[in-house]
Amino acid sequence: MPDKEPDPRLAMLVDGIVRLSRGDLSSRMEPSAARDDVDAVITGFNLLAEELELVHRDFEDRVESRTAMLHQAHLDMRAMAMTDALTQLDNRIALLAKLEDELAADGDTTTPALILLDLDSFKDVNDSFGHDAGDRVLQEVAHRLVGAVRDTDTVARLGGDEFAILVPEATLEIALRIANRALAALGDRISLDELHVFSRASIGVRLAEPGQSPESILMDADTAMYVAKREGRSTIKVFEPVMLLQRQLRSQIASELRDAIRTDQLSLHYQPVVDLRDGRVLGLEALVRWNHPTRGFIMPDEFIPLAEEIGAVIELDRWVMASAIRQYSLWRAEMELDVDFQLRLNLSAVELQQLDLVDYVRGLLRRFDIPPVALVLEITETALVTGGEVETYSLLSLKQLGVCIEIDDFGTGYSSISYLRKLPVSMVKVDRSLLSELSTGSIQFGFIAAILQLIRAAGLEAVFEGIETLEQAEKLKEMGCVGGQGYYFSKPLTVEDTSALLRSSAKLPLTS
Repeated sequence: MPDKEPDPRLAMLVDGIVRLSRGDLSSRMEPSAARDDVDAVITGFNLLAEELELVHRDFEDRVESRTAMLHQAHLDMRAMAMTDALTQLDNRIALLAKLEDELAADGDTTTPALILLDLDSFKDVNDSFGHDAGDRVLQEVAHRLVGAVRDTDTVARLGGDEFAILVPEATLEIALRIANRALAALGDRISLDELHVFSRASIGVRLAEPGQSPESILMDADTAMYVAKREGRSTIKVFEPVMLLQRQLRSQIASELRDAIRTDQLSLHYQPVVDLRDGRVLGLEALVRWNHPTRGFIMPDEFIPLAEEIGAVIELDRWVMASAIRQYSLWRAEMELDVDFQLRLNLSAVELQQLDLVDYVRGLLRRFDIPPVALVLEITETALVTGGEVETYSLLSLKQLGVCIEIDDFGTGYSSISYLRKLPVSMVKVDRSLLSELSTGSIQFGFIAAILQLIRAAGLEAVFEGIETLEQAEKLKEMGCVGGQGYYFSKPLTVEDTSALLRSSAKLPLTS
């Protein structure tokens, strides 16, 4: 009997299985008309191949979807890393990246400029109204800055209350024009529900130079901004190389100031507060001085703000308090002082925020056996009015201790009888600027009389500072003022000269 020929379908099955194992999931075979067992296997093969193809296609779809999701997540994370969460502006990283791109751009186009803005007195907003209100103000500032620049410019928030504007292809004229527009945009009052604040800014401008790094440009703009802040705020300053030298010098002096506080290089002078009626010395205001060993005499207007900037003002305040109270105790032991004689010390707004302030003052008074009523702490009007819960606690605790609180520089800020009645203060020192144009029948004379009436209506005493002439002293006396202070009576004196004055029981001024 002849051999039966092999079924060709078996060879097709083997070939299909090989192709399927190699990943060809589209492989299919047509069943024959016999519809026998081999065709059943072919049909099973086709079903398996189809199922595998569906599973593979679903897997590819999932991979593609997950890949797209991961890519989007990467983009979102990158955007988050480059975006300020509060304002949705570019952040510092994004700004520096864009600035680097501008610096690396080819061609003969003009260089970019960087404008740096720091809000003036923004801390008062947070302290007075809370951080939520501060955040809303920052969002409004961001909105106004975006509206003040061109479409090609970039507004960024660097952190805190610092903003920046990147101006591509700029000239100094273009950069200053945009800086002025930003300053004007922030000049209008910000009104958010019941919150009404002014959030002006100090601005530094730096026009990039060839070869500069983004970090260097940012440092230069920051340097110019700090010069603007020191010279009056709400102003614009263009970077000049001398500013960087001044900043480096200021940094060095800051380090030396810390050493001066630690090593007692500072000294105190004392300016008398005088009874305008008879020239009797009512008390002394302690004023700190720094005679630098190599730089000579450095004005308090220079190193006291510097102490605030570098966070050394608490150390400075406490050195002054301890030194002055120690000296006052020596005077009390050496001579007979009037029962109402008082020592007056200036207290910074930062010191008023320290939780241990009251304990520190109480400890000094006990250590040197000084009655609390003999101490007057002078605090600026702005610090008193804008203070938060900690400041209010300190004031109330100091008053309960028996220490007298005096509003310093009154007349330069709020001058409102409503807050005079609320604050735990005993007296008011009227700022020297109000006496500069004092003359009979002048508007300033009537204004000072109104200020005095305001203070008396609140049940407080008044001391006028900056008295430089006999005419000013006599006019204040005519108005019924009791206390006065100024160069007409005496300049600030050394410890030795102050001791001699107190021993002599002299009336001031000595020339009269």
